Amino acid sequence: MLKKAVLLGFLVLSGVSHAADADFTLVNRTGYALNEVYISPTQKDNWGKDRLGSNQLLNGQARKFKFGDTKNCVQDIKVIFTDDGSEVEWEGLNLCELDKITLRYNRKTREVSADTE
Repeated sequence: MLKKAVLLGFLVLSGVSHAADADFTLVNRTGYALNEVYISPTQKDNWGKDRLGSNQLLNGQARKFKFGDTKNCVQDIKVIFTDDGSEVEWEGLNLCELDKITLRYNRKTREVSADTE
């Protein structure tokens, strides 16, 4: 019985540390301030709540985001820019495997890209 309790405790603790491992840093290199950031599983059509709240993420700034949905590691990120309210999406990012995502955007061509680590 003691072995089962120890094993169960280990599994619970390892699950907690695994969820913490999915946290990531988002770096804004789009050239524009971000007013809102949304993160949603790729297969869902619901963006949920704005992750920045009342803050902005200026160009060149970084922010750490908590991410614990390790059952849905592949996520899309949508941002809304402060200056004109336009929206841009980055699709198919495996947040369980990434520690840092640097978002890039060319407004003239509407091309998005991301450097990942």
